[in-house]
Amino acid sequence: MALMVSVSGIRGIFGTDLTPQNLTTFAAAYGTWIGGGKVVVGRDSRTTGEICENIVVSTLASVGCDVVKVGIVPTPTVEMGVLKHNADGGIIISASHNPAEWNALKLLNGKSEFLSADEGAQVLDIHKREAFDFKPYDQIGEITTDDSLLHYHITKILDLPYIDAEFIGAQNFSVAVDAVNGAGSIAVPAMLKALGVETVNEIFTTPNGLFPHNPEPLPEHLEEICTLIKENPVDIGFVVDPDADRLAVVDEHGKLWGEEYTLPAALDLRLDYEKGPVVVNLSSSMINDEMAKHHDVECHRSAVGEINVVEKMHAVNSAIGGEGNGGVINSDLHYGRDSLVGIAMILQLLAERGVTASEYRSGLPNFVITKNKATLEGINADEILESIKIEFADQNPDTTDGVKILFDKSWVHLRKSNTEPIIRIYTEAETKEKAEELAQQFITLIEK
Repeated sequence: MALMVSVSGIRGIFGTDLTPQNLTTFAAAYGTWIGGGKVVVGRDSRTTGEICENIVVSTLASVGCDVVKVGIVPTPTVEMGVLKHNADGGIIISASHNPAEWNALKLLNGKSEFLSADEGAQVLDIHKREAFDFKPYDQIGEITTDDSLLHYHITKILDLPYIDAEFIGAQNFSVAVDAVNGAGSIAVPAMLKALGVETVNEIFTTPNGLFPHNPEPLPEHLEEICTLIKENPVDIGFVVDPDADRLAVVDEHGKLWGEEYTLPAALDLRLDYEKGPVVVNLSSSMINDEMAKHHDVECHRSAVGEINVVEKMHAVNSAIGGEGNGGVINSDLHYGRDSLVGIAMILQLLAERGVTASEYRSGLPNFVITKNKATLEGINADEILESIKIEFADQNPDTTDGVKILFDKSWVHLRKSNTEPIIRIYTEAETKEKAEELAQQFITLIEK
């Protein structure tokens, strides 16, 4: 596996692909692009996190950046830190849901958003040309720490006009938490305490970076918390990934909502208080369209990728959006996926509606997404996508990002991979059988 380089940062297996050398050069390129401004640096709990942090922070200072170290905190907390400190950028040292041997640099701009394509290209150009602006001894940056950033983040969530911690606390919720020993290990229990939740059943909340199961919050990886809830009187369970920007929900019977249903619940609460357009990416569930229709607002679609959702939110003046992987983006705080605000919004929603987690989920339309791929050997993916677009022209396919074709209560989204000779095939329908049948139809079509 080679180092994965993109406009949003670098990612790889530490010691093999991600090395002190490329951490240094990419940090120097980013710091040079910032122009010696202020940078907030945080990390998740991975065992290589402190090593990477030391390299990155020292390099940033060497190109004249003033660095604010914030330690082990969720990705959204670093994004809040950029706003709090009026910084010129931020770096999150985290490989998100990748296994423990991975690490990464995720780069933010001065708006606390991931770099746009143009911004990322500028950083990559500096890196390619090795045009690093290292400073003499009397111009190096200052390194400080901020140990209060998580408290600041939580306080800002409690200040939202539709979050009533006293009301939530009065419900006497019992909550289970699986933070996969990541950055949410401290943050999620602290968020719940601030919301007045006194009974918290924690598993895997030691921030040591030793993930006890696959860290991506998918159903096949979450048997432990489901079993915990089945064996204990728990009202709801929350699961986050290692950098705590994604949120999955488990009901009081130990049954997963499905992470596609995290965002619509947040939309439901936010739109109760203020109407406005919402934004999700092309591969997110139709439940978001149904929720928008319920509130009589428009649901816009963007290309896949958090920054694409954010840019679309700006374009249509949307207050809330996100991705179907459990990513809630609430612009009342910042433009980034945030599990902590998602937790607060879902507890507020259940408290206001007076329903259990299972009752709320069962009251929503049910859709099932499947994810497949077709391998291409010596075949041009663009040509295949173009031919499919032509064949289904009567369906007015969306070509914003690959080809997406809408049918009656179902869809297929075809995207070529940037790293493998494959076409990714996402389908959704009202049942798993129908979604799989649709997927097989297009797999067969591509093979032909």
